[in-house]
Amino acid sequence: MLSDIIFGLIAMSVAIVFYLVPIVKLFPTLGARTIPLAIVVLIGVVMMIVEFVQTVRASRDDLDH
Repeated sequence: MLSDIIFGLIAMSVAIVFYLVPIVKLFPTLGARTIPLAIVVLIGVVMMIVEFVQTVRASRDDLDH
């Protein structure tokens, strides 16, 4: 259970860094035109976090029963 949480947090951290690299590199070039890309990435990150929390809660519920 604890290893699932740790590996999940590591995976989310790597994914967030992977998603942010293009935004950081494109921002000086494109300026405000990167805002829609940032919004899409933010929505994806929020969805990833929600899925992680739901998965951890579901696995915790499975262990209790």
